Amino acid sequence: MSLEVKLEVFEGPLDLLLHLIDKNKVDIYDIPIITITDQYLEYVDAMPTKDMDVMSEFLVMASTLLRIKSKMLLPKEETEEEEVEDPRQELVERLLEYKMYKYASLELKTREQGAGRSFYKEPTIPKEITDFKEEVSVDELLSDLTLAKLQGIFHSVMRKQIDKVDPIRSTFGEIEKEEINLGDHILYLEDYAKEHKTFSFRALLEEGHTKTYVVVSFLGVLELMKQGKLTIVQEDIFDDIYITYKDQG
Repeated sequence: MSLEVKLEVFEGPLDLLLHLIDKNKVDIYDIPIITITDQYLEYVDAMPTKDMDVMSEFLVMASTLLRIKSKMLLPKEETEEEEVEDPRQELVERLLEYKMYKYASLELKTREQGAGRSFYKEPTIPKEITDFKEEVSVDELLSDLTLAKLQGIFHSVMRKQIDKVDPIRSTFGEIEKEEINLGDHILYLEDYAKEHKTFSFRALLEEGHTKTYVVVSFLGVLELMKQGKLTIVQEDIFDDIYITYKDQG
């Protein structure tokens, strides 16, 4: 079966490979390397060009495909310690990168063509109109101005400012993010436990006022328990939890 293609359609070996993958309707992540290699070599063999710069690029890719094909045909040595690497992985990554840049260039070209169809009319306003500046007579504007009118203007402006205020959001306070470092807080909890010896968990939580403080304190107590520095006792369910510091000395 012959493969009839035109060289000028493709910009390079990666472009040809993408064409063959689309033509065969195969998954780019699972390339049937034997089929694609055979079709690629058939195309290279039929290339009419004698430009060695162009030919060298296609021949380098051909050798890469043959190397991958040979690795795929060889028996795989599977070991439990390490996973066998797919010989096609590097090629797939190169194809995906090329495909991304190709589609980006096509998008830019489309936008350029769209912008090329936009035309703008040169301004044709007479110079006399553009240079015209209306003369304002201050005396005429203030001729009938009174204190009552000024007060009315002032109240009108203030009313507009009040109307701009959101009656709900304007009463909101500011939310401040409390930064608590878990490592530093564990040191604080250990000092707190050394000082109080035995204390209630509720009393510890009353030292702070945020949910973040409660969560970090809880995690800190668990970590100190894991280290064997704290013990906890709870008589009955829903009763307060009492924490005792274990002297390491």
